[in-house]
This record gives sequence, structure tokens and C-alpha cells, in this order.
Amino acid sequence: MRMHLELFVLPVSDVDRARGFYEEAGFRLDLAKDVSEEYRVVHLTPPGSESSIIFGKGITTATPGSVQGLYLVVDDIEEARAELVGRGVAVSEVFHDARGIFFHGHDGGDVAHDGAGQDRMAGPHPERASHGSYATFSDPDGNGRFVQEITRRFPGR
Repeated sequence: MRMHLELFVLPVSDVDRARGFYEEAGFRLDLAKDVSEEYRVVHLTPPGSESSIIFGKGITTATPGSVQGLYLVVDDIEEARAELVGRGVAVSEVFHDARGIFFHGHDGGDVAHDGAGQDRMAGPHPERASHGSYATFSDPDGNGRFVQEITRRFPGR
């Protein structure tokens, strides 16, 4: 059986502001529906992605900005960063982890998705190793993303 992660719910404080941010970042609008005063839905998909985000009013009781560690995977971290910056998104500089926690996180150790416990080094991974280069950004509420360069998938992916 195949399973896919398809949809991520984001808690936001201002539906229109969040929609504007994600559309400006290049996400495709799939649905915007005002069902009632208490229930609004916005569904967007990143370029080329099979997974989407959804937010709105009456969608979740989670605190706005509380979603951290979602990954947007790209083929070229520098190109992706430049495009996001060109679209007005405040993106961190490209970095890699000197200790390899992100890159080697398959050893049963604790992978620091929120950035804690890592030695961030400026620039892409020195060997441009797949899974080794990152940038980060947040939406207006503080929901955080990693942009990760993956050029080669692990077996079974």
C-alpha cells in the first residue's frame, strides 16, 4: 500500500494576510471558500508539490504560528532562495550543519528540526551533498519552514 502526506493544516491569525503571503511566495490557490462567518477555507499548493496547505477560520484550534519544521524540498537551494527572495519572502541565508545532524539524521539520533543543537555553517554543504543544504523562512504568523536541497533520494523513496 502506498500512502502520501497530502495536506498540512496551518494555524493563522489573519486568513487574508496568510493567503496573500503564500500566493506571493508562488503557491497555487486551489480553493478559497467562505462557508459562513465562522468557517473559511483556503487551500494552496507549492509549485510542483503533491502536498498542500490549508488554513482558514474554524479550521483548527492550534495557536497561530505554532507549526514548525515543515520542509519544502528543492533541486537547487540557491536558485530556490533567490526566487523566494525575489517574490518578497524573507528567507535566511543558505546554511549547512557542520555536525551533519540534518544530513545524517538516520542514525537513530535526535534530528533537530527546529534548529536546536546544530552548528549552522554559512553556505551550502561544501560537497553539495544531497540533503545537506538549507534555508528557512516563516509566514506572517511564524509558522516555520525549512527549504532543503535534495538531489538524490535514499533507497525506497
